[in-house]
Amino acid sequence: MIKVTSVLKTVLMAGLLSAGSSWAYEHGDIIVRGGLTTVVPNDDSSAVTVDGVGNVGMAAEVNNNTQLGLNFVYMLDANLAIEVLAATPFSHDIKLVNTTDNALGLGDGKLANTKHLPPTISLLYYFDTATALKPYLGAGLNYTVFFDEKFAAPRQVQSFSNLSLDNSWGLAVQVGFDYELDKNWLLNTSLRYIDIDTEAKFDVLNTTGKVAVDIDPWVFSLMIGYKY
Repeated sequence: MIKVTSVLKTVLMAGLLSAGSSWAYEHGDIIVRGGLTTVVPNDDSSAVTVDGVGNVGMAAEVNNNTQLGLNFVYMLDANLAIEVLAATPFSHDIKLVNTTDNALGLGDGKLANTKHLPPTISLLYYFDTATALKPYLGAGLNYTVFFDEKFAAPRQVQSFSNLSLDNSWGLAVQVGFDYELDKNWLLNTSLRYIDIDTEAKFDVLNTTGKVAVDIDPWVFSLMIGYKY
């Protein structure tokens, strides 16, 4: 279980260690950030159901992935900002689990792979610190697009085909901070929680199946930014 408190402690320690000049944000400032972003699903899968059979006792899991994250911040004033999160496509393996006692005999392990893009727009509130450390809280809306869904080759032999995942709308919240290196350059780290729910539909053994998955990932970012 990932603890938000550890991130808050990091923010606090950075604040205690920070020193030097501070350049206040102001209306019209634009901040462009880029760096590593890791998606860690906190997934909770329903049972797999198959038409004409019902619950077949299996479930699905989704693995972690790290990609290049990008975000853009526009300061509305010294405290409020609009942020847009983007990234190169995340790629996730989907695993089939709980098949041991299943009469279908499909076996645990990799089921499929999918890619997704999670553009998120948020309203940020920066706290007044009068230091180089600028912590903030944010909340916003996420839209996740799934694409390039593919079953693993061994699963295709088991007759799995026609995989599709529904796109998702959900809320997003975050905590983070900028640390100013000079008037323009800064470091940024953030922790987000995003509500991502999808339903996977597929064909197997000449019938149609589906499984609902609450992915609900924690999203970690470590970036360098430039203020215009």
